[in-house]
Amino acid sequence: MSAFAAVDLGASSGRVIVGRVVDGVDGPRAALHEVNRFPNGPIRVPAVAGGAPGSSTGGADTDGPGATTGEATLFWDVLHLYRGVLDGLRAATREVGTLAGVGIDSWAVDHGLLDADGRLLGNPVHYRDARTDGIPDKVFATVPAAELYARTGLQVQPFNTVFQLVAAQGTAALAAARQALLVPDLLGAWLTGVPVAEVTNASTTGLLDATNRTWALDVADRLGIDTRLLPPLRDPGVLLGHVRDDVRADVGHHAPLPVWTVGSHDTASAVVAVPATRPDFAYVSCGTWSLVGLELDAPVLTEASRAANFTNEAGVDGTVRYLKNVMGLWVLQETLRVWNEAGLPADLPDLLAAASQVPALTTVVDIDAPAFLPPGDMPARLAAAAARTGQTPPQTQAEVVRCILDSLALAYRRAVRQAVSLSGRDVQVVHVVGGGVRNELLCRLTADATGLPVVAGPVEGAALGNVLVQARAAGVLSGSLADLRAVGARGLDLRRYEPGGPGMPGAAQWSAAEARAFV
Repeated sequence: MSAFAAVDLGASSGRVIVGRVVDGVDGPRAALHEVNRFPNGPIRVPAVAGGAPGSSTGGADTDGPGATTGEATLFWDVLHLYRGVLDGLRAATREVGTLAGVGIDSWAVDHGLLDADGRLLGNPVHYRDARTDGIPDKVFATVPAAELYARTGLQVQPFNTVFQLVAAQGTAALAAARQALLVPDLLGAWLTGVPVAEVTNASTTGLLDATNRTWALDVADRLGIDTRLLPPLRDPGVLLGHVRDDVRADVGHHAPLPVWTVGSHDTASAVVAVPATRPDFAYVSCGTWSLVGLELDAPVLTEASRAANFTNEAGVDGTVRYLKNVMGLWVLQETLRVWNEAGLPADLPDLLAAASQVPALTTVVDIDAPAFLPPGDMPARLAAAAARTGQTPPQTQAEVVRCILDSLALAYRRAVRQAVSLSGRDVQVVHVVGGGVRNELLCRLTADATGLPVVAGPVEGAALGNVLVQARAAGVLSGSLADLRAVGARGLDLRRYEPGGPGMPGAAQWSAAEARAFV
C-alpha cells in the first residue's frame, strides 16, 4: 500500500487528501481520505497613499480619520493557503507515517511575483479583480485576437494571465519582479526550492504555444512582458524535487518526501479521474466554475473555434482539454451568501427540493454574461437579466435557484453541442465530476438539456486524478491514461441519469429557452 498527499485548492476551500493505492480483487484501486480542509476566499485590501513612512504627502492627513488610500485590490491570502498545506501534510504524516509523494493542483491564471532574492512581492491578485477591465482590447491592438488564438489557442477571459501581466505594467511590484509563478507552482517552490511552470496550468496563461507547448516568447516580447518572468516548463508526472529538510522537519516527516508534478490545473487532474471507458465522452468539471468540453489529441485553432471562445488547454499525457468556461456554481454560492447576510433562510438542500417543484425553464438567462463574474447581488443581477430579455424575473428563492440551475444546464447544452460541431468528435455520454455531482437536480437537468446520459462521479475528481498521476510517476501504477482511469473507477459510487426523466422538458422547450437566454 502506497500513500500520497493530494493538495487540491479551490476557489472557496483548500484540502489535503491522502490517497492510498490498494489492491482489490479486480486490480488496484485508489482510496481517498481528507485529512485537512481550510477556507479560501478573496480579501479586498487598499493601497496606502503617501509613500514611505515619514515622507511628505503634500495632501490629506494620512494618519487620522481623514486618511487617504489608493484603490483597493482583490487578493488571495496565499500565506494562509500555505499554512493549510503544511497543516495537511502534518496530519497526513501522523496518519500514514511515510508518504510516497505530494502533488499540488489549484485554479488557473493567478500568480505570485518573486523578486531577485526569490521572495514573494505580494499576495497574488484574484482573477475577479477589476484591474484587467479593458485590457484585452489593449493587448489586441498589439497582437490581434486572431493571431493570439492561432498561437495559444486560449479563449478570451479578462483574467487570463497575459492580461493580468499587461495590467500590472507600470506598477512597482512588476518592476521589481524577476519571476512569476502560478499558484500551485509557487507552493511547490516553497516546498522544494524548485521554481517551474507545470504545463497544464501554463497553458492557461495565454503565453504558451498550443501546438509545441513552449513559451511564446515573441508574443511576450511584443506585449512588453519580461520573458525572464516565465520559469522553465515541466510536464505532469515527473519529479519536481524533494521537500526541503526544514519543511519536512516542520511537518514531522522523517523520510525523504518527493513532490511530483501533476495536472496542476485542477481541471486537468479532474479530467484524469473521469471514469470513461471510451473516447466519445464530454465532461463537465463542476465546481465554483464549470469546465465543459472534450479530450482531444490536438488543438482546434480554427477561426470558428475562436469565434465560439473555446479554449485549448494542455492535459496529461499530451492530451488537449478542448473546453469552454461556464460560470458554474459561483452564481449559486454568491446567491446563498447574499441571502445569508440578509438573514434569509438559505439551506441548500431545502432550496434544491423547492426548486425541483418550480416549472422548468420559467426564466433562463445567459449565465456566462460578464455581469455574473464579480462578487455581488446575484438575485438582483438575475432579475435584471430576465427583464432585459422580456421575461418575468424570478420572485421566490426557489424560483431564483431554479433559474440558476436551468441556465447552467442550458449553458452546458450549448457548450457540448458547440464542442462537437467545432471538433468533429462524436459524443455519446457526459461525465460530471466535482462538487456538482452532489446536485441531483443539476445532473438531471444536464442529461435532459444535452439529450445524453450523464454519469455523475467522482466528487473529488481533482484529488483522485492528482493521486493517480503521482502513483504512476512513483512507479506504483503504470500504463496509459485509460489504465489510470480504470484504476480510479474501481469502487466509485457512480450514478447515471438518462434524458427525458419525469417532469423534464422536451427538446423543443430547451431550444425555445436557448433562444430566450442568448438574445
